[in-house]
Amino acid sequence: MSAAASLGKLQAPLRDLVIGATEDGGQDFGKSEKEKADIAEWIDKVAQGDITRAENLKELDAQLVPRTYVVSNYFTAADAALYGALHSTFSQLQPPQYFSHPALTRYFDHIQSRPSVRKSAEKLSPAFSLVSIDFTNAPTIERKAPEPKKKDKAAKAAAAAPTEAAATGSTSKPETAETEQGKAPKKEKKEKEKKEGGAQAKAKDGEGKKKEKGGGKAAAPAEDAGEPVPSMIDLRVGHIVDVKKHPDADGLYVEQIDFGEETGPRTVVSGLVNYVPIEKMQDKWLVGVCNLKPANMRGVKSFAMVLCATSKDGKEAGIELIDPPPNSKPGERIYFEGADFENATPLSQLNPKKKIFETIQPGFITLDSREAAWVNPTTKSVHRIRTKDAVCTAPSLVGASLS
Repeated sequence: MSAAASLGKLQAPLRDLVIGATEDGGQDFGKSEKEKADIAEWIDKVAQGDITRAENLKELDAQLVPRTYVVSNYFTAADAALYGALHSTFSQLQPPQYFSHPALTRYFDHIQSRPSVRKSAEKLSPAFSLVSIDFTNAPTIERKAPEPKKKDKAAKAAAAAPTEAAATGSTSKPETAETEQGKAPKKEKKEKEKKEGGAQAKAKDGEGKKKEKGGGKAAAPAEDAGEPVPSMIDLRVGHIVDVKKHPDADGLYVEQIDFGEETGPRTVVSGLVNYVPIEKMQDKWLVGVCNLKPANMRGVKSFAMVLCATSKDGKEAGIELIDPPPNSKPGERIYFEGADFENATPLSQLNPKKKIFETIQPGFITLDSREAAWVNPTTKSVHRIRTKDAVCTAPSLVGASLS
């Protein structure tokens, strides 16, 4: 059954909400046959009523953790139907309750804020009135650093040694020079001590040479050692799923940005209120700097930075968010062209004391083609900023500084 035919199973006013929210037609019902079938399946689930029951919200929340929309990377009729079905539940929840389903709450607020959904909902008021959700006071999500994949073999062996000894029942006892039958011959004892002493001397000499050559792990350089290079910066595709003005700062936005992480969207604070209208921030795809140290911005902790182009004539002449290529996905890797950078791994976190981003930033620019790039100040070589599919661009600014 097609998605359009599945609408007939929905009861009014939910059916009217979906029709109104998808009146632009076309892709709202799927681009491929698989997407069309998936949309129809979701609408059927909504029509059955079980998917939005209280006992099923936890499972639905888990499904939405890595997703912005339920079917593809764009809004469809399935999203309008699911939002409408969830409305009665969310309109009755209090903050402690909806914060227990963070991905679902983020999704619901994102869909209800879409212009087409709001336009349709207002015609059916008060059935689908806007539900106010206070993201400013949401509990902070702990973002733990990933555990190292490989552990030191020596450490593993050391940890396993006591266990093996206990399992075999063996114990370590000092050797004695005498036995119950009497003393060992002095000559034999001296030869043994001579051999052991020679082996120990060789081992120490070997260790000394390793340290001199830098072979010991203790002497390994830090990951941010050496001159700062662009590939140390972790750039990723992001998608704004919610944006509001900062409650305590007139010039700041507080955004929820989906970077494709299992922990859900990151809270990001941007000083763009006076330069980019809030309607242009909503549902915006962007480039995010994701390995900056989290910073408190007037009481709200920010976990990333939005990469913007500033006109060569100054901020008042225009600021634009850098666009990733069309059809990019949240969390998709963005890198700098060039053999030295393309396959390099970014730092897990930039050390603020080393000023890595500040050192690299003066080379960030938009070319005459509006393509985002980094120009090496020494060699003047140009390294465009891109995903695997295409280059990131500014909407209109040429020769702009990126920050």
